[in-house]
Amino acid sequence: MTKVVIFDLDGTLIDTPNAIVAAFNATFTGAGLPEREAAAIRKTIGLPLERAFGDLTGVPLTDPAIAGFVAGYQAHFRGTILPKAAELVFPGVADGLTRLAGLGITLTVATSKFHRSAVDILTAAGLRDHFEMVVGADQVTRPKPDAESSVIILEALGASPEDALVVGDTTHDLLMARAAGIRSVAVTYGVHGRELLATAGPELIADTFGEVVRYAGAEVRSPLP
Repeated sequence: MTKVVIFDLDGTLIDTPNAIVAAFNATFTGAGLPEREAAAIRKTIGLPLERAFGDLTGVPLTDPAIAGFVAGYQAHFRGTILPKAAELVFPGVADGLTRLAGLGITLTVATSKFHRSAVDILTAAGLRDHFEMVVGADQVTRPKPDAESSVIILEALGASPEDALVVGDTTHDLLMARAAGIRSVAVTYGVHGRELLATAGPELIADTFGEVVRYAGAEVRSPLP
């Protein structure tokens, strides 16, 4: 029975991938580096920023340049993505979250964003009040696809893996769920396509948020139609 849903953020609740690509490339040009291809940047979405910049530049994570990239990205995030947050919420998300909460399901977020950035964009998008907990990459020692983010949520809520469901748009989310022994739902409207998502073994691959809501509410005492 689903008692807790752990949502990813970027590409699952809010349509940020294109804006993220633009922010990455603005960071690179600001540092005097060439832009990267959008496809290469999109492959890193769902990873912590430090690792994403390391993968894209070949710079070691311990190099001070990584912190500079992250700071530059955060500045662009606040200047270009936050002001548009309310317009970027995927169709059906706001109403769907309300329906799930009405069924008594506790809603949470586990994201590769820093906690402050996650809270800021959820607030700007008008979604923050739906969530009992938001866990960011800077609050764990082992980010996705490690299980730690989801384990922190379950322990804080006194829930078991059998009571939970992870919803995400990348294999990083689904592998986190698998590592924690949690069921998962993949959404196809974000970063990773259906074929890649299927390799991580989700229970359902959904094309719309409405499908997610119906699946998550299916075992609750008042099933959705």
